[in-house]
Amino acid sequence: MSIQEPTLEQLRYPIGTFKKPESITAEMLQQWIADIEALPVLLSKAVEGLTEEQLLLPYRPDGWTVRQTVNHVADSHANAFIRFKLALTENNPTIKPYEEHLWAELEDGKNAPIEWSLTMLDVLHKRWVMLLKSMTDAQFEHQFMHPETKHLNALRTVTGMYSWHGKHHTAHITELRKRMGI
Repeated sequence: MSIQEPTLEQLRYPIGTFKKPESITAEMLQQWIADIEALPVLLSKAVEGLTEEQLLLPYRPDGWTVRQTVNHVADSHANAFIRFKLALTENNPTIKPYEEHLWAELEDGKNAPIEWSLTMLDVLHKRWVMLLKSMTDAQFEHQFMHPETKHLNALRTVTGMYSWHGKHHTAHITELRKRMGI
């Protein structure tokens, strides 16, 4: 019996895509906050022991390297934290999108030591989780507008998106390690 190679879609979305639930229970929200809280440790474990050469491996053909992936998570979650604060302090603010694929190609995205991003995520997530745990149900209904999609995004749903996002990119790395035997 031969082992079947994963499809490009499986490589891109090893845990599947984020699916917005019809309704979000308090238990779901608490789990998502716990996922956000756990991410810095899980991502650190995912890259533990990798060599400089292994950090240059792309997680899929034409994908980011492991280093770029880790640095992207730090960039993305820093933007998310700011978006939460904007939504909590302004009335349906329009957020500033960014070209994540171009950020990943900047010098720091391609070459910064992953330890910098892991440290950044550790501290950022401590602040973010403190904020999330302090929020009321009404605050989780605050929204921001994404100018490209023209959709209002409730912080309750966005919490789930970032729970998924952290697990999504961690799985890119852990699945690559499994395939490569590293």
